[in-house]
Amino acid sequence: MNKIYEEEMPKALKNKNIRTNNNNNKNKGKNKKKKNSIIKKIFITLCILAILGAGSLGFLLYGPFNGFRDWLITTAMTTMTHQWIAYLFYNQETIDEVMNNNKVDEIVEDTDTEAITVSIEEKKEYANEYERAVLEKENPDDKYKIINISGKGYSGYLAVIYDPSKVHTLVTGKIGRSGQYLTTMAKNNNAIVAINGGGFDDPNYNSNAANPLGITYSNGKLYTNYYYAGTGGIIGFDNDDKLVLASNCTKATAEKLGVRDAVTCGPFLIVNGKASTVVGNGGWGTAPRSAIGQRQDGIVLFLAIDGRMVKRPGADMDDLIEVMQNYGAYNAANLDGGTSTAMVVNYELINDPIDSTGAHKTRFISTGFGLIDD
Repeated sequence: MNKIYEEEMPKALKNKNIRTNNNNNKNKGKNKKKKNSIIKKIFITLCILAILGAGSLGFLLYGPFNGFRDWLITTAMTTMTHQWIAYLFYNQETIDEVMNNNKVDEIVEDTDTEAITVSIEEKKEYANEYERAVLEKENPDDKYKIINISGKGYSGYLAVIYDPSKVHTLVTGKIGRSGQYLTTMAKNNNAIVAINGGGFDDPNYNSNAANPLGITYSNGKLYTNYYYAGTGGIIGFDNDDKLVLASNCTKATAEKLGVRDAVTCGPFLIVNGKASTVVGNGGWGTAPRSAIGQRQDGIVLFLAIDGRMVKRPGADMDDLIEVMQNYGAYNAANLDGGTSTAMVVNYELINDPIDSTGAHKTRFISTGFGLIDD
């Protein structure tokens, strides 16, 4: 039937159908070529972007300028769990070289406690905005003041503690077994303002903060007496309520200084009004930071700087020194940083800690400093 129909079909109609089929086939071929051309262009574009990206990364990592390399290595090597990033791109020799070329040369002097006079004078005029921020109280009987701190790439809080005799070391209630959150330690000790303290033993970067490093004193009681060979050393208050810093981190040194409350950490930022020299980027990279200082009038400064965000990576040692100098610290030292950085006011965490996974949370710590509300 179909065959007969085809034979009897008018010749003109046959040719028309043939031309239509040919045109459809040509259109399909053109569309296929166009589609292949688009895919090819996309593929070539992605390849170019990948090459440019790899080239740019290679330039940053291994190019003639060492700024990015030094920042990456020093930041990675001072974190809890991200040292592998440095080893992913560099060998041990390069890492050691970078760390040696980026460090803090601390002031090596005995703390001059005679230069500290614990007394707050009422002032009607202030030397600068920083002195006003510290000394100007909302109420005459205020025990502390919280100042918002911000700079290029960081933000945080400065706690001004007016009575240094009320500042004591907070120690985990589970020492030797586990650390605790700073909020818990503050509640257990009636510390209305608190900041994290010294370092702790952290084998394989998987510690629960059970064991503080070096010397630890609280209210005259010795809690730990371990060997310590890191930067800084003893950071504490003597029986005259003056902040003392001692690189010779031994029990004998602490007893000689009359230490009543102390932790162990570093580096020292300011000693007797003299700032430590930051070589390169200081060797500590950019991260959340904590520090403690004391002015010549005895006022104690707790500093907590947040970080680990794109627009707010944190602070380096230069930043800490600058903030402490601005607010009049005569002696100051770096405390444990990173995820440990925490400030608590009225038993609530007020800063924004970020751990190594990017989660907004803090971690267990061994020690802290707190303003005890008797």
